[in-house]
Amino acid sequence: ADDLPAAKTGGKLWGGRFSAATDPLMESFNASIHFDRRMWREDIEGSKAYAVAILKVGIITAEECEAIRNGLDGIALEWEHGNFKLHPSDEDIHTANERRLKEVIGAAASKLHTGRSRNDQCSTDMRLWMRGQIQQLRKHVVEFIGVCKKRAEQECDVIMPGYTHLQRAQVVRWSHWLLSFAWPMKRYVEQLDELTARVNIMSLGSGAIAGNAFGIDREALAKDLGFAGVCENSMDATGDRDFVAEFLMWASLTMTRLSKWAEDLLLYSSKEFGFVSISETYSTGSSLMPQKKNADSLELIRGKSGRIFGHSCGFLMTLKAVPSTYCKDLQEDKEMRVLSSMSRPWN
Repeated sequence: ADDLPAAKTGGKLWGGRFSAATDPLMESFNASIHFDRRMWREDIEGSKAYAVAILKVGIITAEECEAIRNGLDGIALEWEHGNFKLHPSDEDIHTANERRLKEVIGAAASKLHTGRSRNDQCSTDMRLWMRGQIQQLRKHVVEFIGVCKKRAEQECDVIMPGYTHLQRAQVVRWSHWLLSFAWPMKRYVEQLDELTARVNIMSLGSGAIAGNAFGIDREALAKDLGFAGVCENSMDATGDRDFVAEFLMWASLTMTRLSKWAEDLLLYSSKEFGFVSISETYSTGSSLMPQKKNADSLELIRGKSGRIFGHSCGFLMTLKAVPSTYCKDLQEDKEMRVLSSMSRPWN
């Protein structure tokens, strides 16, 4: 580390009181841009709305507000087209977008962060991003329910043995087995809708800990961003990650059910049971035994469920030792937690 050049802090959002440069190892260890860059759209959306809020209280002029919003629109296009150039000094998505805005429009960009902390900014970005991602997940779960329902209707007359203790118990319909997974998924959709209501509360305007000193209209700001309301306590708002933990627990429960579903189908597709045949489209073979057809798709669903459980347990372990309000530990809400759990499991 002694041989590496230290990074300057003057250009950082937090660099005001620092005279010593940051060690490159600390730069790398502290940076979150490699994972929170996924929230570029939400960060820009929040900044555009915040520009209007500080315009209303006279911090920026109408011309500056227009320049800021137009500049952010241009930066959004750079992200969309894959043309945004990250700099080594871009610690996180907030720093990256604001640094680029200064390059595009000049001094007016420096006023955008007035009264705003990354503590309330990162929480707001997370809530905006999760709100959108939850709706995508909801569509997938609803689609799963629809497929179960359709197959149950089409194959209602198929009879199979039902099992308890993995021993044959009573005769049941195949459709009964299919719908035994559709009904839990319906509950999970309901739970996801309840979670959405808790995610859809705005923390922006809470500042670092004690609120916004410039009297911005948080209710109007929340409306601009599509939030149902505002967090009522700024200390709670900046440190709250209950909505993240709750999502991870929801994801764990959902993956538990999918793992059971996969395990049943793995058993039923084996030669010993022979109830179903897994499509070759979703199977693989053996490099040694050419007669094999392996249901790897189902095994991977079963196996990857453990990763989701790990994210949930790991994040709860992080939360348990964090004192009230914001600490950098909470950066772990993104890396290998929600961002990973909400992504395609093969990412």
